[in-house]
Amino acid sequence: MRFAFAAVFLWGVATAAAQDLDVLPESIDGVAAGRTMRAYLMGRALAALDRRDAEYEKIKTPDDVAAYQTRMHDFFVAQLGGFPERTPLNAKVVGKEDRDGYRIEKILFESQPRHYVTAILYLPDAEPPYPGVLVPCGHSSNGKARDLYQRAPIVLAKNGMAALCYDPIDQGERHQLIGDDGKPIISGSTLGHCLTGVGAILLGRNTATYRIWDGMRAIDYLTERPEVDPARIGCTGISGGGTLTSYLMALDDRIVAAAPGCYLCGFRRLLETIGPQDAEQNIHAQIAFGMDHGDYVMMRAPKPTLMMTATQDYFDIGGAWAAFRQAKRLYDRVGFAERVDLIETDTPHGFPQPMREAACRWMRRWLLGIDDAVTETDFPVAADEDLWCTPKGEVMLLPGARSTYDLNAELEARLAGQRRRLWQSDEAKCLDEVRRVTGIRPLEELEEPKCEVIGTLDREGYTVDKLILTPEPGVFLPALAFVPDDPRGQGYLYLNAAGKQADAGRGGPIEKLVAQGHVVLAVDLRGLGETRNVEKHGFAGYLGSEWREVFMAYLLGTSYLAMRAEDVAVCARFLARYRAGERPRPVHLVSIGRTGPPALHAAALENDLFASIQLTNCLTSWSDVVHTPLARNQMVNVVHGALRIYDLPDLLGALPRDRVRVVEPLDALEQPVAAGAASP
Repeated sequence: MRFAFAAVFLWGVATAAAQDLDVLPESIDGVAAGRTMRAYLMGRALAALDRRDAEYEKIKTPDDVAAYQTRMHDFFVAQLGGFPERTPLNAKVVGKEDRDGYRIEKILFESQPRHYVTAILYLPDAEPPYPGVLVPCGHSSNGKARDLYQRAPIVLAKNGMAALCYDPIDQGERHQLIGDDGKPIISGSTLGHCLTGVGAILLGRNTATYRIWDGMRAIDYLTERPEVDPARIGCTGISGGGTLTSYLMALDDRIVAAAPGCYLCGFRRLLETIGPQDAEQNIHAQIAFGMDHGDYVMMRAPKPTLMMTATQDYFDIGGAWAAFRQAKRLYDRVGFAERVDLIETDTPHGFPQPMREAACRWMRRWLLGIDDAVTETDFPVAADEDLWCTPKGEVMLLPGARSTYDLNAELEARLAGQRRRLWQSDEAKCLDEVRRVTGIRPLEELEEPKCEVIGTLDREGYTVDKLILTPEPGVFLPALAFVPDDPRGQGYLYLNAAGKQADAGRGGPIEKLVAQGHVVLAVDLRGLGETRNVEKHGFAGYLGSEWREVFMAYLLGTSYLAMRAEDVAVCARFLARYRAGERPRPVHLVSIGRTGPPALHAAALENDLFASIQLTNCLTSWSDVVHTPLARNQMVNVVHGALRIYDLPDLLGALPRDRVRVVEPLDALEQPVAAGAASP
């Protein structure tokens, strides 16, 4: 490890410059302090992807392929939390229109009871039965009405196939949050997907669970149409629609031919370039498990699959070719190498005419048995309002409509009763389950952090040691140890989400503790303070600036909460012995702000580690997050599937009441909880 310190830092000298309480240099081994967590997670991801590639090379025979496909399929469904029961679609044709060479029908159906899906069915002027092709939309505000998502189905219909294009949640007519004025509260589809994802993750689901189920129910509708041959179903889409095509083709055996576009590029290149995208594109622990983009193709071998790519796409073209090569080799191992192919259009991200023609030709080849060139002629497309399937263009204005937030809240309400019964039985077993769900390791399994003393500041009556604690390679925790001249007191581990300096000024809360003879260790947990990523993005206002790193951890099967909880335990053990002589000192835990949930986990799971715990401005409960669609800055503290086992108040209840103090708890909007309301 090489620290590139600027010459202006005169460590250990009591000058104005030396009174600066920053600890880390501007960069560590060429990585900016605020990006060290991304580098750390990237290292873990690349190592996991290397292991995955090595496992891929062991798949040699058709039996190997079959076993691999079963393992991947079962993992995928489990990470989605399973699927709902199939309920009546209650499908309605709410409008019809004859057009030149095809006709359309406006469809409204329920993928779950009163969870409405709006779709346009494009029907050919051909003798039925004919194939049906599902066309999931990419991320466009007007969903199925975007010209790209009209043109692709029209080309399919003009070439003898039915095509069903439907609105995803938070797009077109399916915005999930509607204001009193009847307009969407969240206009960006990707942000909307992420906000649904915050609650879904806590429930052991994913935004993808809802998205995939909508697609499967859309296939249900297609196969129920008397004109459509249920044995000849295809699926094609680009961008977010390429993601959904990839998921559906891997999970739904009814899809015979598939053509996902402008998405599949492999996590290696995705993380090295644009980074994780919105919620449904990140499946819990999939990188750790070994499920990469190419696996969506290989899970369906030997069914026909066309990877559609664009040279100028921000989904890296090199990564797409690498994924294709693996798929081609696997298809060859089951004897059908010709059934997987790739096209590359010299275009930016999108669904350009050459790609639409290629998708149509692929569907004709495998669904109609016709392999000829397809040429898209010019034709008009409809205005958004002309494709409305609801009276006012929003499903949530229909009587009794249920949003994804409602579905999340309903599941949470059912789980709440299960949690109560669980925690009334055996608290010790419940805490074991908390460890299992979070992956937080016992303290005895965690190594002592490496400690580097960068410098010491002299203040009246005490000194301030500047420390860099390294609990594991690549993770740097800048810390300040406030040591009184007469350290007769105990230890205080001081965690402030605003940074270790926030309360370290003259006359501040930390100095008051030091004046009583206590040693105080103020630490920036990983991703906070000096290692906080302050990168600006439209999601940051709701998800927090570290949302990309949070998704990277999620892909690796861990969470920021779990990693930070381990930091808390390691730092407490370190403080107990730091300059303490022969007898370790008792340690008191003080947490302020978003460090509260990880601090609470550390305290509950390492009950004997802390003499007392004070949680100030801590989140009240995850239940409140699920029931608050516009929850702010909660992504950093979510744990996949936690609410199936416990909530934050359960952890608080496991601690001795005389050792815990909760001060000014906050709700999911980070606002003070009303007097008399439940606190963690």
